[in-house]
Amino acid sequence: MIRLCRLRVPFAVASVWAILTVTVGSRATADDEAVHGLSSGDGQQLNAGSEFQALRFRDIGPFRGGRSTAVAGIPDQPFTFYMGATGGGVFKTTDAGVSWANVSDGFFAAGSIGAVAVPESDPSVVYVGTGSACPRGNISPGIGMYRSTDAGASWRHIGLRDAGQIGKLAVHPTDPDVVYVAAPGHIFGPNEQRGVFRSRDGGASWDKVLYLNDETGAVDIKMDTSNPDVLYAAFWRAERKPWTIISGGSEGGIYRSTDGGDTWNKLTRGLPRGMTGRIGIAISPANPRRLWAIIEGERIASGFERDEFGMYRSDDAGDTWEHLSAAPELHQRPGTTTTGPPTLRTRRSCTTSVTTSGSRPTQASASRPSPSPTSITTICGLTRTIRRS
Repeated sequence: MIRLCRLRVPFAVASVWAILTVTVGSRATADDEAVHGLSSGDGQQLNAGSEFQALRFRDIGPFRGGRSTAVAGIPDQPFTFYMGATGGGVFKTTDAGVSWANVSDGFFAAGSIGAVAVPESDPSVVYVGTGSACPRGNISPGIGMYRSTDAGASWRHIGLRDAGQIGKLAVHPTDPDVVYVAAPGHIFGPNEQRGVFRSRDGGASWDKVLYLNDETGAVDIKMDTSNPDVLYAAFWRAERKPWTIISGGSEGGIYRSTDGGDTWNKLTRGLPRGMTGRIGIAISPANPRRLWAIIEGERIASGFERDEFGMYRSDDAGDTWEHLSAAPELHQRPGTTTTGPPTLRTRRSCTTSVTTSGSRPTQASASRPSPSPTSITTICGLTRTIRRS
């Protein structure tokens, strides 16, 4: 059983950006315990397996287009993935990264991609939010949302043109026309088209279902696929200036809806009391009441007991939270670090996306097995290097 995959990528590498593919063999044995000294939080060691010792990585491309901040796979098509770059549009592979083809040229009027999502119920539909939400010294704005109904062969612009950057998308597991957008908004100044947006007609119309102010937008959104009315949204005040970046505010934090986005409540018990910056959220696919959040919080004083940044976990669907770690490696680049399914991954120089193709997880496993019982294929968007096992 694969519970956690943590791969360290050197910061100072020559390549510009990456797609990482990992193929893992048969199940780990009982002897493969205590990987990196990590535990699951309930006293059990996390398995990685002896198979990882045989992993070797190689560059697979594509070799142009900037960093990758968005990746999406298809559960029933284990070798098909979409990748969005910060300056090169959307690429697609149908052979697990052996070859890639650009599918957005000629359709998109923006090259920066912030999020890609494929509905589980209809893989011919693909949603793309333009405008990477990982601000560095150089960042390109987006022009809203695109939708394909033929697996990327053609595209149509579907609105939110003034949303600036788009952080994440969440699509209903059984209705491909219901989609939620987390939009941080304009990165260079205030604007009102930011927050959480919902469409129930495939993007023909949009409702702004959660809005805080013209400086604080939504950077992440996750849906409980076992109960699609339950949503979690992370809000972040961020502004890029030529000489600095403003990250953090009092109104940011994690919000929850239990009615499909009609109403929202801010979650606070056990979470940082001061200002918060960027936040990433993950829901366990094996137990949807277990959540993780990696939070850019205030550093009140030296020492874990008083530092509010780092990793948090909830076992009651967000009602209460426990601060698990304030380890510096979780916080070195808060503008480009977040969490993602099927298991939690944190990366120092990674951006935001990890996806694994294969069948849906069961209650017994937090990993997502592929149709073959002996292999898992994972593609990870990185900021620095292109690697594949």
